[in-house]
Amino acid sequence: MTPDELSKLAGDDLLQSLKGAEKSFLKGRRSRGDDLESAVRVFLEMLRGFEELDLVKRCVTVFGSARFPSGHPYYEQAYQVGRLLAERGFAVMTGGGPGLMEAANKGAREAGGCSIGCNIRLPLEQRPNPYLDRFVEFEHFFVRKVMLVKYSTAFVVMPGGFGTLDEAFEVVTLIQTGKLESFPVVALGGEFWAEMEEFLRNSMLSEGTINEAELNLISVAKNPAHALELIEAGCQA
Repeated sequence: MTPDELSKLAGDDLLQSLKGAEKSFLKGRRSRGDDLESAVRVFLEMLRGFEELDLVKRCVTVFGSARFPSGHPYYEQAYQVGRLLAERGFAVMTGGGPGLMEAANKGAREAGGCSIGCNIRLPLEQRPNPYLDRFVEFEHFFVRKVMLVKYSTAFVVMPGGFGTLDEAFEVVTLIQTGKLESFPVVALGGEFWAEMEEFLRNSMLSEGTINEAELNLISVAKNPAHALELIEAGCQA
């Protein structure tokens, strides 16, 4: 099959054909044929992402909750960090949804930068925000996470829930294990991260599950301007 034929298969109709595919894939033991069919679907979804997200400029991914509305202090911080990144020539990528993702995309768009979203189709909460220059929607969480990591050379972690922490710790694990370059990972959100810092130091470090150097894989920023400083310093290192 030619690259053009593969691209056509991975077009806009692909998402409809994938509805429920991840849940089916993860439901347990299945036939070998079903698993092979799922492998083809995953490949086509990844191909679609590669086609849509072929970036030429440096990119920073901003992770954060969909649940903080406009007017919340965290929303304002995400907006400011998106704006500052765009002003310094970075493309800004998020999960494409509402809340803090929307805020970062809005900041980037209004600063004249490139605003990108990798959305995930979910029953609740997740809908594409209106501040995206490029937008790709995914069925498989793990394919989406590959795209959120693949194109970026720095990461900002805003306050969030299970999904945000999953994304953040996957990035840190990839860096820890040498699967990803030592790109900057910056936590922004003030007191939200205070108890997490205590847990990392007082539980994980003290029990020996991480070492001192690994503790420093995540930097805590005081404010959006400080986050930008940490990113620029890390990208030049």
